[in-house]
Amino acid sequence: MQERIFRPHSVDHIQVRLLLNLPSHKRVRLMLDARELAVGLMRGRLRKQYPQLSLNILNLKLLEELARAR
Repeated sequence: MQERIFRPHSVDHIQVRLLLNLPSHKRVRLMLDARELAVGLMRGRLRKQYPQLSLNILNLKLLEELARAR
């Protein structure tokens, strides 16, 4: 079986159609939920990497990473 390779320019047309059929407030909610998941995963990775840091310093590191990603 051939492995599917993710490419950022790949589009899941079925998913796009499903999202277009949702009301805008539900699309925004999905986007916010996805962002919350991504930030939580990043925070968890940083927590593992720097277990000694306080939550405030950890959040500053998270903000630094987010700023670099833009």
